[in-house]
Amino acid sequence: MRTRAAVLRAGDAPFTLEDVELAEPGPGEVLVRVAAAGMCHTDLSGRRPRPAGAELLPAILGHEGAGVVESTGSGVTRVRPGDHVVLSFDSCGWCRQCLAGAPSYCEEFRERNLTGRRVDGSTGAVAADGTELSSRWFAQSSFAHHCVATERSVVTVDPDLPLDVLAPLGCGVQTGAGSILIGLGVTAGASVAVFGSGAVGLSAVLAARLAGAARIVAVDLHAKRRELALELGATHALDGADPDLVAQLQEITGGGLDHAFDTTGVPSVMRSAVEALGPRGALGLAAGADVLLELPPPLLAGRTVTFLLEGDAVPQTFIPQLIEHWQQGRFPFDRMIRPYAFDAINDAEQDSRSGETIKPVLVI
Repeated sequence: MRTRAAVLRAGDAPFTLEDVELAEPGPGEVLVRVAAAGMCHTDLSGRRPRPAGAELLPAILGHEGAGVVESTGSGVTRVRPGDHVVLSFDSCGWCRQCLAGAPSYCEEFRERNLTGRRVDGSTGAVAADGTELSSRWFAQSSFAHHCVATERSVVTVDPDLPLDVLAPLGCGVQTGAGSILIGLGVTAGASVAVFGSGAVGLSAVLAARLAGAARIVAVDLHAKRRELALELGATHALDGADPDLVAQLQEITGGGLDHAFDTTGVPSVMRSAVEALGPRGALGLAAGADVLLELPPPLLAGRTVTFLLEGDAVPQTFIPQLIEHWQQGRFPFDRMIRPYAFDAINDAEQDSRSGETIKPVLVI
């Protein structure tokens, strides 16, 4: 079928809106008319150079889609045409990790989500000039009027709810909230510091408040983001550039953090997070560092560091829980969202990179 998509043809090029030919859904797949798509920094990572033989571009990106199912391929039983859905990551469903209820650690996660293609190497989109496009970014490529997703990446939602608000739940919000509530298991009375107050970090702040954490510290370089973090539930907000940051965190918590969560991927920030932990404290990482991370001696006191992928969440159960909390006023993640028209996608990217907008959502 013919549809409209935002195509990224080179790492240093803008997105271009093009007519593309999209194949019909195959076995286990669904065709979704996209209503909205959040823009995440993981989408922008699609601009990075890749090794020969693993090229992604040209591609249709987007992995926080929400829309309406138009048709389904063979074998699909969980959704049907007309269902309103939020799209999340894909997983195989039969490896050891999936069967253990940990689909974000699926043994095929990379192949299914980060290559822009199906596991067999195929893709389902062709540009008007005949160029084959990667169109399986997180099994959806939702920067388009239509996308083909997998049944396992789809979460059905109430058709009365606004899809342009729900779209970011599929990755960024899920990652931040899940890391706090599931991955780190934050409980009432605990102390938590969140490093970085973007969409993932602020979702973590909201989740820490939801969990009943006694001290919630937001750490960020930007004063406006620290102010918003305080409005969303942080009890303290600190400047990440302060040379006394670790001492301040230890003073606020009376000896060290129970939990820390880093969204920056900056090695020096991660090291500060470890140093601020109390005995048996835990640091969760949501972003990988591009250089070797050297961890300080405090790990010897029972402290742990772990990488949390997609917040350790199972989207089909966790996203409905977040929606319920939002409806009841306990999880106002919508305060981070700024809508953009689909043809303003390059403006949305620029505002996301500059920090002007925390969570751009393309309304399609």
